[in-house]
This record gives sequence, structure tokens and C-alpha cells, in this order.
Amino acid sequence: MRSVETVEVGEDDGVARIDRWLRRRYPHLTQGQVEKMIRTGQVRVDGARVKASDRVSPGQSVRIPPIPEAAERAPPSGLSRKDEDFIRSLVLHKDDDVIVLNKPHGIAVQGGAKTLRHIDGMLDGLKFENEKRPKLVHRLDRDTSGCLVLARHPRAAAFLGEAFRDRDTDKIYWAIVVGSPRPKIGELRSWMRKAPGAHDADREMMQRAVQWDEGAVHAITQYVVLSEAAGRASWVALRPVTGRTHQLRFHMAEMGHAIAGDPKYKCDRPTPNDLTGALLLHARALRLPHPSGGELKVIAPLAPHMEAIFDLLGFDERDAKDPFEPFEGAR
Repeated sequence: MRSVETVEVGEDDGVARIDRWLRRRYPHLTQGQVEKMIRTGQVRVDGARVKASDRVSPGQSVRIPPIPEAAERAPPSGLSRKDEDFIRSLVLHKDDDVIVLNKPHGIAVQGGAKTLRHIDGMLDGLKFENEKRPKLVHRLDRDTSGCLVLARHPRAAAFLGEAFRDRDTDKIYWAIVVGSPRPKIGELRSWMRKAPGAHDADREMMQRAVQWDEGAVHAITQYVVLSEAAGRASWVALRPVTGRTHQLRFHMAEMGHAIAGDPKYKCDRPTPNDLTGALLLHARALRLPHPSGGELKVIAPLAPHMEAIFDLLGFDERDAKDPFEPFEGAR
């Protein structure tokens, strides 16, 4: 357990919400722990109490209460050669500010009580010439493959975090869904909230809600059917306008065309037996402002399990040369 300390916000930290600044500095703390410390006045900025949404700027002083040491499941400082080779094999893009990975299906982004091997635990293997490990700036579900963005220093983390929160990014997902959605292009809107009783990511689920329900959030998803396989299944491009937990999976199940292989979100339409294995959802492409100016666009090749299903159903990814094209008029 550390003692009380006062820390000055550095120039590299940029302007950031106090809760996110604390999470970057102490990544082993949960969001709930951080919010409790702020709410009870244990964290103060320039001597004053703050809210989790208040922002800190370079030069300000932050009072930090005693922080528990990282639990044993926190990312280890040492990394096996096997895991270092593995995490480096996932790199799609690397520059001075940003790394983008092609995350495989079946590996969690962060750890939990029963999750000892995860992307966050291997980020020491992506230091390259830097002293500090990169930081996650968004998440993907364990069973979702595709584009995952890392920031290589705090200024880039603050910039990219704001871009994701302010919806300055475009994310395109590819999915195989059961049946043939109608109409073939549209927008799904709904209110949703976390179902009670689930306290970790593996059991967490979203449920239908109305606007005035406690914890309700509004979710918007745009979709386009790119190809169909004789009514059995369809290849669909999805663009989340909002970024809610399990949003795409929830919306497609609510529409009656659940994503094939989804163990949580199902619909009345049966899933063909040959599509009941892994979740068929892939973060195909990402377009975002770059911390050093300009725009970054990255496309993630299909994961092996998705590629196998494309072959099975007769879909050809070359038919969608630009993943963003179907949504250009809706931006």
C-alpha cells in the first residue's frame, strides 16, 4: 500500500478527465475504485474536491490517497519470448503515436479474476524503442476479432480517448447474421441497460430498456447487407454510431437476425449448425484522426474463423473493396 502523495500533471498527460488520468496512472484500479476515491474526497486537485468528469491540465497538483499495490493478476513486467512474438505478430500499424493490432478471436483485452492471459498483459512486448508500454484506448469483446487501438504515450492516449468519446472515429464491423435482414440497409435505435446480477465482463449482458429506466443508454447502429447465402445467413456491415456495451450483438438479436455463434444474444430464428461455433463478428476497419495530424485508416484482414465461414457460404471479401463506402452518405 502506497502512502498519500501529491503528483503534478505532466505535459505529456495533456488535458484529461481526472478519472481517466488516474486509470492511466494506476491501470490495476477498476473504474469503480477510482470513482469511489473521487466521490469520497480522497482525490483532490489543487486542494479542491472534484467530480469524475472534471478535467485536469498540465501543472495542476493531484492529491493521491494510499493506493493498493497491483494484484497478482496485473500485467507482469516480464514477458515470455513466445508471448512477445505473439503480440508483435498482431501489429497492423505502428508509428510514433499509435499502434493498431488485429486482435484474434477468443482472447480478452483485459484481465479478470479468471483471465490470466490477455492483451493488456502482453503490452510490454510492444514497447519497441520506448521506455513505457502502450496503453489501450478502447475495447473489444473477448470473442470479437479485429482492429484494436493502442496509444504509445499519454498525450496520444488523451487525444485518441477524446476522439472515441466525441465520435470522431469511424468503426466498421463485419458480421455473419442468421437469416436475411429486411430492409437491406437501415438504422437501429433503442434504449438499453445492463441486466442486473452480472459483475464481470464474461457474464455481463444488456437488456431492453425505456428512456426513464435507471442506467438506460441510447444506442444507434447503422447496417448494410452486403451479401446473402440462400436465406440461411447474411454478410452484414455494421457501423456503431454510439459505443455501448455489446451494442451490435444486442441490436442484431433484437432485429431478429442475431450474429451467428453468439452465446449470449439470440433470436427466434435458428442458427444453421455449421455456424454455431465462434462469434462471427470482426472489427474490419477503423478511421480516426491521428494525434500528429491527418487521418489514420486501418483495415484488419479477416480472422481465420471468419475466413473459413466466408469460404463456406461463398462470400468474397474483395466484393467490399472499401468497408466505409456503404456508409459514406450517412456520415
